[in-house]
Amino acid sequence: MNTELYLKVSEFIDYENDLLDAKKYDQWLESWQEEGLYIVPISSSDDDYVNRLNYAYDNAAMRRMRVARLTSGESVSVESNGGTIRLTSRLVVNQSNDNIVEVRCALLINESRQGVGKQYVANIEYQLVPNSDSFLIKQKVVKLINAEDYLRTISYIL
Repeated sequence: MNTELYLKVSEFIDYENDLLDAKKYDQWLESWQEEGLYIVPISSSDDDYVNRLNYAYDNAAMRRMRVARLTSGESVSVESNGGTIRLTSRLVVNQSNDNIVEVRCALLINESRQGVGKQYVANIEYQLVPNSDSFLIKQKVVKLINAEDYLRTISYIL
């Protein structure tokens, strides 16, 4: 195990979580490769994202539109949203070469909305591209463990 790489990846994912919890969406957009994909599939067991329905299948333009909607005040998802706290664990660096680092981890999102707490649990799969002393996201797949169940508004960024 490459401990230095593991720590850099962990630091980057913590940084992304912090950006999202702090609603620093413009900075979050900067952490992506232009051709990167943000995917939230409806089925946690299906890997055919192109030919299946997804909660999100965002390229750069769609990510920018999602952020614009969230920051405009017009999104139901952000109404009375007291905030979120994201926690990741079980970080595994699967593959690493000079061009890409594949990572899996577990994600727990604690949300407070109108005084009511809600939790979302997911497995996350990242493809990260080294960029200077950090990374850019090439692909992020958020596989909610209850993706097939009724979900409240989840159009904020997971």
